[in-house]
Amino acid sequence: MTLFENLKALRIQKGLSQEQLAEKMNISRQAVAKWESGLAVPELGKLVAIADLYQVPMDELVHGVNPCSHHQYLLMDQGTEVLIDFLSRAGARTYAGNGEETVAPSRPGAHDLSYNEGDFCYIDTYLGGQRFVGEEALYHRNLCVWGMNYSGRTLEEGFSGDFLKAALLLRSKEYPYRGPRLYREGRYTYHNHVEGDFDWFTGREEIFCDDRRVFECLYHGGKVLA
Repeated sequence: MTLFENLKALRIQKGLSQEQLAEKMNISRQAVAKWESGLAVPELGKLVAIADLYQVPMDELVHGVNPCSHHQYLLMDQGTEVLIDFLSRAGARTYAGNGEETVAPSRPGAHDLSYNEGDFCYIDTYLGGQRFVGEEALYHRNLCVWGMNYSGRTLEEGFSGDFLKAALLLRSKEYPYRGPRLYREGRYTYHNHVEGDFDWFTGREEIFCDDRRVFECLYHGGKVLA
């Protein structure tokens, strides 16, 4: 990406209009527009101020995001812990936590839920009802770094969506794949089995009402590397 493309992309990412950025920089909106169209280049002092405002390294501001560097960071152990922590918070604030769907779906008939926190973004998209397919994805600075595809179905009457959400709220740092290994409440029992680890995994979850299997969901995913 060129400098003027970076300037526009970072401004939009931070949720600022050209007028708002101009006010923060004590310049005219026309100056911002010229920077973002490539008709003018900010002075060095302005570049430093912009980098400080957006909290990005000067090299990233001038040369753009290096996808490999972000993925390399997030593939380290510390990065995995950061991702899992964010995933747990995001999951509790979206479908499982009765979060609101986005106004405009990403595709016809889709249900989209999202959660943003700093440089991280979580998006859950699913289609269907009694039979459904979907995808969870984590983004760091607009780059997808982890994803999970899932498909499931209701098998018999007696399935409780509230019980499923209660199980999904128990997603833990040690077992961050859908819900916990085992969860019971009243007549319902939730089972979850996974093979692999956060980098690359496949799993299956089931819900039983008394001794009847009333729900199943298959899922798989892992980290994304460009």
